[in-house]
Order: sequence, then C-alpha cells, then structure tokens
Amino acid sequence: MEGTRTFWNRLAHIGLLIALAGAAWVGATVVAADPRASIAVLYPDMEEPYRSVFTQIITGVEKETGTPVNSYPIGPGHNPQELSNRLQQRDVRIVITLGRSGLSAATGLKKEVGIIAGGILSAPAQSPQNLSVLSLAPDPALLFKQLKALAPGIKRVLVVHDPQQNAWLMQLAREAASAQGLDLQIREASDLKSALQTYKTLLAEANPKLDALWLPQDSTTVEESTILPLILQEAWSHGLLFFSSSVVHVKRGALFALYPDNEGLGRRLASSALKQLSGTSQSPAALSPLRDVLLAVNIRTASHLGLDLSDSRYKFDMIFPAP
Repeated sequence: MEGTRTFWNRLAHIGLLIALAGAAWVGATVVAADPRASIAVLYPDMEEPYRSVFTQIITGVEKETGTPVNSYPIGPGHNPQELSNRLQQRDVRIVITLGRSGLSAATGLKKEVGIIAGGILSAPAQSPQNLSVLSLAPDPALLFKQLKALAPGIKRVLVVHDPQQNAWLMQLAREAASAQGLDLQIREASDLKSALQTYKTLLAEANPKLDALWLPQDSTTVEESTILPLILQEAWSHGLLFFSSSVVHVKRGALFALYPDNEGLGRRLASSALKQLSGTSQSPAALSPLRDVLLAVNIRTASHLGLDLSDSRYKFDMIFPAP
C-alpha cells in the first residue's frame, strides 16, 4: 500500500500514470508446461516511478495465477519478430499488455493470441478482434456510490464529455446514476471552445446545495490550461462540489477521485486471462471500466464545503494536503 501511495503522490507532480514508451525487451524465466505459463505480460520499459507501478501490476498477475509469468519490457529497440518468436516458443496464448507501447507490441502477433490490455483509457480506433480492454477510467457506479457516501445531499451530477472519447462511459454512467437516485445531466462538447462555453453555462446555473460536477478523463473537456483553472475558481468561490476520475485533480481541489489499485488491477487482468484460457469466459468484453480502485480525498476542500470526513467509517488511501 505504501508503494502505491508514494507513486501516486509523485504522480500529482508529473502527470498521468501510464506514459507510453516504445520497446527493447528482455526475456524472463520460462515456467514449466502449465496452462498458466501460456500468459505473458508486455509492459513499457520505463524508469521510476513508472517501473514500480508495472512491477505492482505484474505482482498482482502472479498472485492471481499462482505462478511467475513471462514478462517483457518494451523499449525503443524492440524487435517485433524476435518478440513474436519468443512468445511462440513459450506457447503463449494470452498476452496482458500495459500501456500503449505494450499494446502496440502485441498487435503484430498472430490472431490466435488473445490480447488483454490494461493501463490505457480506451481501445485504439483500429483494434484487433482478439482484444479486450480494462480501462483506467473508474467505474461510474463506484464514483457515484462514493459521492453519495461523502455528500448524501447531492441530487444531481453534471458532466461534460467528448463523445468520441467517452460515449461508452456515459452509457454506464446513466445506469449507475439511476441506481444511486441521481439525476445525471450529460453535455457533449467536441472541441475546447464548445467545452468552455458549456462549462460557463453549467457553473452559472449549478445549485451548490444539490449539484456536483464530475470531471471524467477527457482531453477535450477537461483541458488542463484553460478549463481546469475555470472550474477550480468557480467551484471554490461558489462552494460547488466537484470530483474527478483523475487523482491529480484532488491535489488541486477536487473533493475526491478514484485511482488504480495496481495489484488489484493485475489480479483482474490475470483473472480475465485465466478465464479465456479455460474457456469459461464468454466472448471478451471490448471495453470495461476500472473496478479495482483506491480513494483519494482533499480534506481542505471538504472543510470548505462543510463536510466532516473525520468519522472513523471513512477510509482514505491518500489524503491531500498531506498530513
């Protein structure tokens, strides 16, 4: 747990978790003829603090499979054919990929090899048919449940998104909001100008006693240099609660965010791989939200909003400002 906290505290200063690298790979120890040895992990060859994140995910994979797995760091000198040959020699039938470079390295493999991707937000436009993606976007059901736990008086959630990035997530959000008795107000914006105008309208009309603003992971509508400063200023001055799908926003003033439990993510990726190997899973889901999460909160924001989070029933994995 402490390693996870350390990384995400660093992340608050350096940006998003999974930056994508290209590839030199190094082989790993071969496991004996066991179906679980048919799983391999491809991950970006990066320095700290990212390396620790991938190590934690791979640890989760191995805890779920109960055995070491072949893992290959993908760096700038990566040889696709050599990687393919090595995986074929090991009779790898499922690859778990982390980050865009891990996924990119897997797309040239034979179509008989299943691909389970983690550490990315969504599938690329041109995706192989044998691909399933476990997104870094937290499940809206978990976000809304946490919202109701921290601020039970909230009745309506406002969100602005780019449908090219998050239409799939908004479908899940509608069902999740209904289950929590929340009125979800979704606005679409496909460029920065329209997103900015939409936020200005929403923020002017929002009722701080009943409304909360949700910031999804969306490069169009949650742009860091123009839109986020507007939200921070208006939300603070009007006492409007906003929460995020990105932990970096909690340090800047969001009440809370959910972020990946790295070992849990590895376990879930491995569980999906094992089900595919055993033939017990249905056709793999093309895109699934993140459900193995930790909770970050901003206690200064909570105090500003009049929320008392000192109750022992609240369990936080990361607190801003740091105690």
